[in-house]
Amino acid sequence: MWPENRLTRFEVARIISARALQISLGAPVLIKTDETDPIKIAKEEFKKNVLPITIKRHLPNNKYQIVKIKEAVENWLKENLNEL
Repeated sequence: MWPENRLTRFEVARIISARALQISLGAPVLIKTDETDPIKIAKEEFKKNVLPITIKRHLPNNKYQIVKIKEAVENWLKENLNEL
């Protein structure tokens, strides 16, 4: 089982793409930025750890796990900042 305070690369991609879609559909931007590209804005919000998103992982045993998003993003950024 994957730790609650860790994100997979697939979850990161899904978080950024979901937030970019929200922004492109008119959701308010949560940071001050001069960017107009929704994907770049979503990446900046991710880097600043201000995303209003919850991750619910469905596990093979038909249970689920709620991810501690703030801690998970911080851990991911420490390990993979150069990948964004």
